[in-house]
Amino acid sequence: MQQFFSSRKTIEGNVDRKTRFGIGSTAILTAVMGGVNLISAIAPSYPERTAWLKHFLPFSVRAGGHLFAALSGFILLTLAANLLRRKKVAWYLTVGLLILSILSHLIKGFDIEESTLAMILLIQLIVLRKVYTAKSDPPSIAQGIRALVVAILFTLAYGTIGFYWLDGYFKVSGQPINFSFKQAIWQTLAMFFTADNAGLEPSRRYGDFFAHSIYAVGLVTMTYALLMLLRPVLLRGDPATLFDRKKARQIIDEYGQTSLARLSLLPDKSYYFSPSGKSVIAYVAKGRAAITLGDPIGHSDDRKEAIVSFREFCHQNDWFPTFYEVLPETLPLYQSLGYRWVQIGEEAIIDLRTFNLKGKANQDFRTAINKLSKAGYQLQVYAPPIDDRLIARLKPVSDEWLKSKQGSEKQFSIGWFNPEYLKGCHIAVIEDGNGDAIAFSNLLSGYNRKEVTVDLMRHVDRAEKGTMDFLFAEMLKHFQQEGYDSFNFSLSPLAGVGEAADAQRVEKGLHYFFEHLNQFYNFKGLHQFKEKFRPRWEPRYLVFPSRRVLPDIAVGLVRADSGDRLLDYLKPGS
Repeated sequence: MQQFFSSRKTIEGNVDRKTRFGIGSTAILTAVMGGVNLISAIAPSYPERTAWLKHFLPFSVRAGGHLFAALSGFILLTLAANLLRRKKVAWYLTVGLLILSILSHLIKGFDIEESTLAMILLIQLIVLRKVYTAKSDPPSIAQGIRALVVAILFTLAYGTIGFYWLDGYFKVSGQPINFSFKQAIWQTLAMFFTADNAGLEPSRRYGDFFAHSIYAVGLVTMTYALLMLLRPVLLRGDPATLFDRKKARQIIDEYGQTSLARLSLLPDKSYYFSPSGKSVIAYVAKGRAAITLGDPIGHSDDRKEAIVSFREFCHQNDWFPTFYEVLPETLPLYQSLGYRWVQIGEEAIIDLRTFNLKGKANQDFRTAINKLSKAGYQLQVYAPPIDDRLIARLKPVSDEWLKSKQGSEKQFSIGWFNPEYLKGCHIAVIEDGNGDAIAFSNLLSGYNRKEVTVDLMRHVDRAEKGTMDFLFAEMLKHFQQEGYDSFNFSLSPLAGVGEAADAQRVEKGLHYFFEHLNQFYNFKGLHQFKEKFRPRWEPRYLVFPSRRVLPDIAVGLVRADSGDRLLDYLKPGS
């Protein structure tokens, strides 16, 4: 596996141009073949050809060829898009259908033209067989195969029982018939493999409805089976093994540079290691989107190989590689590899080496500090490891805050109230005159740099006005005295997005969202609060392979943020 990836370092993790052309043309030809099959199924065969076939094949067999051509045409149209995704299962299904299509075209009317086109496509697929490496979800494949078998048996049972019980509802070749069990089975099969349904004629309205319902039952169950067979790989159980987590921590401890490094160790993340083993990518896979938290973490010389090999890894699992909160300095590398990007917000960073609360602009902070200090409020900063008793004191504050916001815990790019996670953080607590916890924030120490980053910010409803100003002003002074270089307020979503004259359309759309949907998400309020501290704003980006996958990525980000398995991690000791 390592040799495979290493040999692809200089080709962007993608196949070469000829192969990409082959994949695209194969998908197009498959769709064309599907359309040809549908048209061929409807069109009558040439009389001079069928006259020769009549000596060898009965009408029911030749008509069955028309029916199979129609069914295979529909399935080939479905498979075309999956061949473009390089799905291995789609390759097997297409090859099988093309072999059967060649036979059906010859049987139904000795249609050499359609058979030749199917043969050309079949040869092309065989030549490109090694390219189709994208996996489908293994449990879903098994479920799809079971569903396919069940679909066939259920449809057969449904039709058989119906024909057996519906006495007097049908005629065959003009004669009333009461089906025996054996006749009911054969009649159900005839519905799919003969053009005239073996002479079946409904004599009542319900009989006509039942005959058509057999097709509906078969179509629905078989479509479900096909969707299961082509489903992208889903991650189940724990996202990463204990060994992977230990290896990831070693790399992150050595090379991590931002607060995202600490968040990369949270239990919702899976890990991909570069072929050299020098870099790790923390990601979550939701639907077809594999979303990383930040850039690859590792040696700078290994970054390109990590991105390239991760893309191939995603292709093999039928995922879109997506990088969330990318730094500005790494954008040129992604662009050189063919990725697109869009700004998603800005991080507010304060230089603690020059920060002070002097001057007229900071009068409000000084007022809040003086007022609340007189009321007995004070800041306590606790260093890790955090005691269980402090966690127990802060839990009611967190619960009350969540209830007031009518929300639930988020994750992926932020932490959540999990005791094991919080024990490894600095925690700043505002206590009132009675020593009760009024507000708190946990903070992440920057890896290999003297920076601290805000994560959770929570307070009780009865907190005095200006409590959060007091909390942050005091935190800034505390970490300044501790010798830290900078204080990171973390990402302000959508801040600064779409404001430039040359902004992309996607960014302008996000800017509209920022301006007009603030009442739902309060993006502007969060941004304005951070702006009061006059920070330096640094842009952060979403990097993705193509604009057409943005809807899938958006859904994946929502799922990652809400946390499909969050309740498991909220349990004590999880």
